[in-house]
Amino acid sequence: MSENVVHLHKPTGPTTPDTAPTVLTVVPDPAPVAPVPLWVRSGRAVKTAITHEGTKTTVRAVARHGLYTFNGGRIVARRTWDGRTGSRYERMIRAAEAAGNLEAAEEWEERLQRFRAARHHRRMDLLHSPVDAAKGVAVGAGVSVGVLVALGVVMALNTGEVRDVVTPLTATVDFIALLIRIVQIVWGPALAIGPFLALLALWSVGRKQHAAPAWALPANVRSGEGEPITPSIVVKALRDLGVPALARAIKEMGDAGASMLGPITIAGCGVEVDVTLPSGVSTNEVQGKRRKLAENLSRHEHEVFITIPTAARTVRLWVADSGALDEPIGPSPLTTDDTLRADYAKGRAPWGQDLRGDAASLSLYQRHLLITGLSNQGKTVALRSLALWLSLDRSVQFLMGDLKGVGDWAMFDGLATTLIQGPTDEHVIQVTEMVEGAVDEMNRRIQAPPGTVFPPLIVLVDEAQVAFMCPAKDEDRRPYGGSKANSRYYMAVRKIHNQGRAVNVLMWQGTQDPTNENLPKLVREGAHTRASLALGTESQARMALGDKAVDGGAAPNLLRPGLDRGTLVVASDGITIPAGQASLTVRTHYIDDDAAAAITDRARALRDGVTTLHAIERGAAHDPLADIAAVIGDAPRVRTKDVLARLATRNAGAYGGWSFIDLKRVLDDAGAEPYKSDGVMVVARDRVARALANRDSDGSASAHG
Repeated sequence: MSENVVHLHKPTGPTTPDTAPTVLTVVPDPAPVAPVPLWVRSGRAVKTAITHEGTKTTVRAVARHGLYTFNGGRIVARRTWDGRTGSRYERMIRAAEAAGNLEAAEEWEERLQRFRAARHHRRMDLLHSPVDAAKGVAVGAGVSVGVLVALGVVMALNTGEVRDVVTPLTATVDFIALLIRIVQIVWGPALAIGPFLALLALWSVGRKQHAAPAWALPANVRSGEGEPITPSIVVKALRDLGVPALARAIKEMGDAGASMLGPITIAGCGVEVDVTLPSGVSTNEVQGKRRKLAENLSRHEHEVFITIPTAARTVRLWVADSGALDEPIGPSPLTTDDTLRADYAKGRAPWGQDLRGDAASLSLYQRHLLITGLSNQGKTVALRSLALWLSLDRSVQFLMGDLKGVGDWAMFDGLATTLIQGPTDEHVIQVTEMVEGAVDEMNRRIQAPPGTVFPPLIVLVDEAQVAFMCPAKDEDRRPYGGSKANSRYYMAVRKIHNQGRAVNVLMWQGTQDPTNENLPKLVREGAHTRASLALGTESQARMALGDKAVDGGAAPNLLRPGLDRGTLVVASDGITIPAGQASLTVRTHYIDDDAAAAITDRARALRDGVTTLHAIERGAAHDPLADIAAVIGDAPRVRTKDVLARLATRNAGAYGGWSFIDLKRVLDDAGAEPYKSDGVMVVARDRVARALANRDSDGSASAHG
């Protein structure tokens, strides 16, 4: 029975210590708590003991070492059986037959026949060996006794003692008795210790082979992180891939499954191996199991690439060293070599490194370009690095539209003839008219005399999906965006794709998240070089790179967004791709804004000066002489053909059809006649500037519409 507790305390309130009465408070004891049943406590204790980490570790250790010994015995027995029988040769024959290699099968069959013949001779020799052994022992014993007696006779003659004749015989008998005694002493402990030594030997074999389930292995062995790639590991990974026909074929081959593998070679920051699949297993079955294969190889999915080489029924595996792809690559040669120059026709842009660690360089000569990927994956930097390299060729001209408008291309001010930056519909209209002006320039070049060489003109639009999705229409109700025959941007791009490369007018586009709405099919397929960063789905990968590249192993949808920023998959004949592959994975160099500005400063120093337009002045009056002065810029003199090209780029509607005669007429009228310098016709900046000054002072300036 519980008792109550009495508390003594003083009340609160405005009382003095002298007058405050003492209050007795009786607080009952809390209700008694029922005791926990014994079986509940026992169950909890058992559960805690079972789930305790120490218990788990002990169970794993006991199971591991027991299975090491048991499976070590199986391994030793299997090896002994292989050594005594022809089972090894039979497995090799089955492996060769499964791989379709009949020549190897015949060779192994011949080896099996030789092994059986040698074994038969050994067995026949065993039938005669007891008799031969008995004869040998008898003869040997007789000879030995004779030698010992002769030795005793010599000793007796020397010492004069007759008993010395048997001294060698008695010494030999005593020695044999000593050996027998030693054996009698050691035999008992050997019988007791021998089984333990045998078990220890079996345990050692099982431990070296990790002959236990994965759950019982130590953590460092169980994880396999960074484990070297060996033939047995590759065969096991393929066997456990979940392809029944492949698993059955490897099981029939036994340990000879490695015959499917070519040499494992070091390839950059990983290794590469060709796997010839058994009959009945298709390459796409292995391709579709990339994640499981990577996990079987103790790698992450992004560290294993599966491609299809030229050999039939073969897949090529590239397996990275664990964690190697998360390490950054070195800086771009553009930032480390101030003397580097570009060559549009013969050179290659240093873009990054392939998975082997080799330099990946891209030829841009007469190739339209498309780079796509999810947002914030490095698309603009990858596209810009190509333009930065090409800017170091002074003959290259740029028309640029940045429909993001956050300054990623601002360093090309003073290099590009036109640079439009902004995301609004008005910027899309400006970019569309810029591309249409390039179409007019292309048509002018096409109509030039055969054999005429034109400077390369790169029409670059970043965030091109903004143009395709633009809802704006012109005064004739023609949409600027869309993918119909009356879409102005779409049709201008298509025209350049169709005929531009022949006259060095090239279309470069960067776009996000490709779909049929923001990147029409004909525009995708018009690009000679197609590259993709990380994408969300395989269907997007097919839109970005084409069915052939994806069927050949290209998988930008398997790149990790954010983690694989700057890594892209390229399908192009402008980059060196290993034979039999349809694409190449490239880790691009990162060039930040400050480094890009330094490169463009070097590029501007190579040129005569370029006046960059930031808008297209539609329908405005134009002044030919002022425009000639603008395109000459700060250069002391410019060749007449370059002046014509710059004028056409500046205002294709007004100057797209100009010839040398039209240019000469305007200059002659102004008193700034072109002249020959080093054998070519040039226009002098001072003459044009003087003509403008004289004309303005006379008040004779006129505008031409």
